[in-house]
Amino acid sequence: MKSSPVIGVLALQGDVREHALALVEADAVARPVRRPEELAEIDALVIPGGESTTMSKLALLFGLMDPLRARVAAGMPVYGSCAGMIMLADKILDGRDDQQSVGGIDMTVRRNAFGRQNESFEQDVDFRGLDGGPVHGIFIRAPWVESVGQGVQVLADLGDQRVVAVRQGPLLATSFHPELSGDSRVHRYFVDMVRNA
Repeated sequence: MKSSPVIGVLALQGDVREHALALVEADAVARPVRRPEELAEIDALVIPGGESTTMSKLALLFGLMDPLRARVAAGMPVYGSCAGMIMLADKILDGRDDQQSVGGIDMTVRRNAFGRQNESFEQDVDFRGLDGGPVHGIFIRAPWVESVGQGVQVLADLGDQRVVAVRQGPLLATSFHPELSGDSRVHRYFVDMVRNA
C-alpha cells in the first residue's frame, strides 16, 4: 500500500470542509489551497462545488489561475464537483462573458442546466467503475455536459443523454456533490487515480 497522497481542496469558496472529510475517509491527507505556494506542495487537487463565476474571479485575484492551468497541463490529477466541473471544462455555455476556467477536459458544460436553487434534486446515479451499486447524486444548481471530445470517458449519465460524470486522463468531474452524501466511493476512486498517476 502506497503512502497517503496529499490532496488539496481549493479553498476559495464552496464546500471545502465536506470534501476534506471525504478525502480523509478515502485515506488521503487533505489540505486547503488558497495560494500558489500551497498548490506547489500537493499531489492532486479537488475543486469543490460553489459558484463558478465567483470561484473564477477569486482564482484570478489570488494569483492561482495560471499556476492551476500549468499544474493541470503538467498532468496533476484534479477532481471537480459541480462548480469544479465547470472550472475544468474547456468550454462553458451560459457563463458570464468574462468567466474563465482552468480547462483541461475536452467538454462543453452548461451552467445551471437543471434550473435554479429551488429545482435542486437528488437521484441515484450508476457510476461506471464503482462497485457497490448506484451513487446517491445530490444536484444543486448543477451543470451538465453537453458534449465531449474523443479523449473523454463518460462515467455517468441520467439515462437520457444528460452526462453528469466524466474523466479525461488524470482529470475527473461530476455535476453532483458526492461529498454531501456520506458515501466516499467517488473520492476513493479519485484517490486511486492519484496513486496510479
